[in-house]
Amino acid sequence: MENLFIIETAINSFIQNSSDKPSPDAVVSALLEIEKLSKKEKHIYKIEQLSGNWQLCFITGTKKTKKRAGVLLGDGRYIPNLIKITLSYFSPLKNSQIPQELEIGRVENTVEFAGLKLSLSGLTKFIDKKNILAFDFTKITVKLFGIKLYSGYIRGGQKSENKFPTESISKQAFFSYFVIQEKFIAARGRGGGLAIWIINY
Repeated sequence: MENLFIIETAINSFIQNSSDKPSPDAVVSALLEIEKLSKKEKHIYKIEQLSGNWQLCFITGTKKTKKRAGVLLGDGRYIPNLIKITLSYFSPLKNSQIPQELEIGRVENTVEFAGLKLSLSGLTKFIDKKNILAFDFTKITVKLFGIKLYSGYIRGGQKSENKFPTESISKQAFFSYFVIQEKFIAARGRGGGLAIWIINY
């Protein structure tokens, strides 16, 4: 409960743009304990719980050990309020050509700063037994003060979309979610970093 309280305090402080936030080290420690508990209790989530718009508020970096012992967490940090990064998940697609055991949805990651809006979008694939959501960004849209400057496939994007449903997750980017709640979600990325998103109404 204490670890969850730290995360909730960090989230509320971020929303209020308060300078009195829990330290990044305290947030990282709380996330690690929550992740450990989630694995122990074997929580299983559903793709529908991710549907919606989520604003990134906290991330950690990573650093590789010289002895190839794995990846260590780097420093944690809150996202500056001048930058808004939003992750949007959309309901699974209905397609008879997609294997029934796969839940293929869509994702859009948007970065907004000083009138510039950059959006990457693509497909998602959720493995509920592992709470893993794989994704592949295949399209890009660029807007400046609401005016569309460019929209189209990233190089090889259409080909990537065609093979995405059946491609091995070992070849894809993914998030491993260990907390999915009504107001926030938290995950570990393929590279080993941790992140927290809050619901963006």
